[in-house]
Amino acid sequence: MKILVASHNQHKVEEISNLISSPQFSVRSLNDFPTIPKSVEDEPTLEGNAVKKAREAFKTTGVLTLADDTGLECYYLELKPGVFSARYSGENATYADNNAKLLRALKGVPPRRRNARFRSVIAIVGNNIQKLVEGTMEGAIAETPHGSNGFGYDPLFIPRGSKKTYAEMTLEEKNKVSHRAAALAKAVEVLRGMK
Repeated sequence: MKILVASHNQHKVEEISNLISSPQFSVRSLNDFPTIPKSVEDEPTLEGNAVKKAREAFKTTGVLTLADDTGLECYYLELKPGVFSARYSGENATYADNNAKLLRALKGVPPRRRNARFRSVIAIVGNNIQKLVEGTMEGAIAETPHGSNGFGYDPLFIPRGSKKTYAEMTLEEKNKVSHRAAALAKAVEVLRGMK
């Protein structure tokens, strides 16, 4: 079964491909379709952005599409950056820019108040299907970045039950506990149920 991951983010595509690798699935990304324009993520929710990206990619390619939108939600910051996680510091923000802004926003906040969660919403869109699944991971925000693996807020996020940030974990370790892994496990169940 051909599956299109509606993303140009190579880190995200690699993570998703690793999680759903199976002879049953042939995974492509938007990098394999260079003429498809980038979706404008202007919906007010993770769910809205995921559905929009999946619909647009499916409409253009006709290939069963998975699209995710993921947000880091800090309880002290009233669930911010949330839907704006990737562009927390502006439209062309780097991972380092976003991490620095988050650390500034939480400067002086004690460890017990630094709780956060990662939430990943995946839309599956194809012929006669539009389904949403979600995965979450509770954790906390470190006071300084640690580790060099992963991407995004991985150097700051310590998942519950771990002493390591996501960025200190191997991809295999992260994929056992991550929010995206939880959402993808649900998505794979949906895909396997399709004929």
